[in-house]
Amino acid sequence: MQNTVNIKNKRAKFEYTILDTFVAGIQLGGTEIKSIRLGKASIAEAFCVIENNEVFIRNMFINEYSNASFYQHKPKADRKLLLNRQEINKLAKKVETKGFTIVPLRMFINEKGLAKLEIALAQGKNIHDKRQTLKDKDDKRALDRVMKNYK
Repeated sequence: MQNTVNIKNKRAKFEYTILDTFVAGIQLGGTEIKSIRLGKASIAEAFCVIENNEVFIRNMFINEYSNASFYQHKPKADRKLLLNRQEINKLAKKVETKGFTIVPLRMFINEKGLAKLEIALAQGKNIHDKRQTLKDKDDKRALDRVMKNYK
């Protein structure tokens, strides 16, 4: 069975300059992973924090599983990300610098059936940088359109 869960944070690349990316596992309960496999999750407003040398994702929404019995998870609870010590130290050192943050880029299910989260060390963009990003995207779209007609 091919699982095609691929939940993206489309605003991240517009709002931030991506410097480095990491793939982290997520510590989840039973009903949480079932909801993610159904695609009922959102990372659009989520962000990551480091507390006690552990990385947590906050404000990630995972909808309650409809077929569950009396036990349900909290939709916006903090969830622990599973990274190795060197990655956590690298992130912690950079986040202490002003202007850097950790943002989730996408959530997916790997080939083993485990939920993974691609996170990025990012720096916030200024307004003129965002305008340049939009301009570059429009230029690329126009160039692709010309190249398509040329062939």
